[in-house]
Amino acid sequence: MTGPGEDGAPSREGLTIEGGDNARAIARTCLVRIDQSGAFANIVVPRTLDGVRLSDADRRFVTQLVYGTTRMRRSCDWLVDRFITREVEPEVRAVLRMGAFQLVHLGVPPHAAVDTSVEIAPKRARGFVNAVLRRVADAGHDWPDDGIRLSYPDWIVRRLCDELGREDAVAALEKMNEAPAVTERDDGYTQDTASQWVTAAVDAQPGDLVADVCAAPGGKATGLAATGAAVVAADRRPSRVGLVVSNAQRTGVELSAVVADARRSPYRSGAFDRVLVDAPCSGLGVLRRRPDARWRIEESDIVALATLQHEILSEAAGLVAPGGRLVYSVCTLVEAETVDTAAVVAERGGFEPVEIGEPWRPWGTGGILLPQDHDTDGMALFVWQRV
Repeated sequence: MTGPGEDGAPSREGLTIEGGDNARAIARTCLVRIDQSGAFANIVVPRTLDGVRLSDADRRFVTQLVYGTTRMRRSCDWLVDRFITREVEPEVRAVLRMGAFQLVHLGVPPHAAVDTSVEIAPKRARGFVNAVLRRVADAGHDWPDDGIRLSYPDWIVRRLCDELGREDAVAALEKMNEAPAVTERDDGYTQDTASQWVTAAVDAQPGDLVADVCAAPGGKATGLAATGAAVVAADRRPSRVGLVVSNAQRTGVELSAVVADARRSPYRSGAFDRVLVDAPCSGLGVLRRRPDARWRIEESDIVALATLQHEILSEAAGLVAPGGRLVYSVCTLVEAETVDTAAVVAERGGFEPVEIGEPWRPWGTGGILLPQDHDTDGMALFVWQRV
């Protein structure tokens, strides 16, 4: 087995799957890498599948097992830890989690979930895995709290309940435990509907000069360019600007891709008719797309992200021409990164908020989409006109 590659994912070369090329054994291998090497699920799964022979149905099953078990990791640990009194090695832990996920969250019959888990467990642990999973199958699961039932860190559950209200927060968290819908634009670009609604809110017209100051990977920038506007798509990292260029070529639009730090814009004041700030954020509205993200983000990260958002939005406001439009969006649901950041524009002066109607819920001077509202990503949007 090779060592980890970019982003902690393994190289495909020399890949060996212990236990044979069956879906559950492959899923187990992916889970160990995510847990032990910090690999990202959305990178390690496709790379692993590229190196093995499986039917399309088995490929989908591997993805479902890895993504689902990763999302429900806390819940699965609670299910099995009731019957464990010693430390468990990572490979066995992965098998137990996946077995519990199949039993409780996928509704796989016990004989199938337990027997197939035993088959892919290390020989020395097969009796142990069999005993633990049979007890999980026979026992009930009276969840002690929402954090364990829904499988999120306690701070995420607490913060969303405090800020959205428990009913909406729990509904949002439940929705983000489901696999996301796949939506495509007319040009074939895969982009969630919520992001398309953000692009529409920019209201770019043919001939407008538009700046997308945090443009990578380019979904919104290419959508803006398709309106006939002249788009300057900027990002701080050259590699990410390369993604913008690639996506512009793929969708057949023309735009200007620029390497620039949104906190220190190289453009003159008042240069643009429209400015979009789709800012870096905690991503707490898109956790259904990133199965391991809930275990990576820390509550303290939100403070640093909000500071960054303040700097970017303040700088971007200065780029808007009189009568022009400033748009701020983030794929998160917490106040610090949405209404609190948007207050920067009110403090600066010279802008009037533009009312946002359906499908957005009122949220401060802007709007918010919860994932359960329209089966989209969770998103917040604020629009102003410069006076």
